[in-house]
Amino acid sequence: MKEKIIETRNLYKTYDGKSIPVHAVNGIDLTICKGEFTCIVGPSGSGKTTFLNLLGGLDNPTEGEVIIDDTNITKLNSRELIDFRLNHIGFVFQSFNLLPVLSAKENVEFIMHLQGKPRSEREKRTRELLESVGLADKMESRPNKLSGGQQQRVAVARALASKPKFILADEPTANLDSKSTENLLDIMERLNHEENMTFLFSTHDARVVNKAHRIITIEDGKVISDVERDPH
Repeated sequence: MKEKIIETRNLYKTYDGKSIPVHAVNGIDLTICKGEFTCIVGPSGSGKTTFLNLLGGLDNPTEGEVIIDDTNITKLNSRELIDFRLNHIGFVFQSFNLLPVLSAKENVEFIMHLQGKPRSEREKRTRELLESVGLADKMESRPNKLSGGQQQRVAVARALASKPKFILADEPTANLDSKSTENLLDIMERLNHEENMTFLFSTHDARVVNKAHRIITIEDGKVISDVERDPH
């Protein structure tokens, strides 16, 4: 029996359009289980990023529920939601979102600092994570001294630092060249395989889709297909 991590029930996000309401997410019922390597695909404007933002508690639904690890996050107040995100969800964005004044090491440590982890634990886990993404020699480098691919690997290490239930990755390869994309996907695939880490991607990138074990297609805010496959 697979362990259910994410469940959405009758999920809607509606925006006020100029003349008619825009249903960015239009009644999605979906379950994601532990260890899945899942891609959400669809044309621009299909609702992929809005859906990911709802799953990550970065936006509130107009209607419906998001249940993560038995917690209905749509019932949490803003303070509870911030704490929940911090301790349960890892985020990787296409723009990296690293703090420019901090080193790679400090960027990864920052999440654990917010969690109140002791310094020895923070330093040990940071070292392990940056080694695991191939950046042991870049710990003291600031983002402006790193390539795009290296910055995104720091972002992955940072996302893992809090020991989250799952990673949400919104177009994580959009700003990367082919070699950097290949390296990043190899790292994520290894983490998925070796640590059973759950990944949920929003992407247009065929290279990401080709690695996925499950492909969910969204159009006009609705799931129009949901296919499980063996990528190998």
